[in-house]
Amino acid sequence: MATATGLIRRLRNFLAGRDLQAKLPLRYTEISKRTQPPPRLPVGPSHKFADNYYCSRDGRRESLPPIVVAAAQKTLAAGAPAGSSGSAVTTAEKKPVTPGPVLKKWEISKDQPYL
Repeated sequence: MATATGLIRRLRNFLAGRDLQAKLPLRYTEISKRTQPPPRLPVGPSHKFADNYYCSRDGRRESLPPIVVAAAQKTLAAGAPAGSSGSAVTTAEKKPVTPGPVLKKWEISKDQPYL
């Protein structure tokens, strides 16, 4: 709109019935202030000026899994059944789980050998 010549601008305003250039600077009603207050950010792993390398800036690297201070319950030994102390009960060993029957080897058909 700003690059139109004077004649074209007057013709366009006449056909529109109003001045199209009059309210251009005010078309956006939500304009932010020129001076902004400084942000209030929490102190984090990247707030340091020195010794702030790229590989150590990620806050997820500084977190660790939780540490168990004291176990609330006694845990069972691995492989021991819950109701016995492992003395007289003997269990049969389980076979490993197989995904299914073994597939036959595929063979090329004899009637069309060139496929």
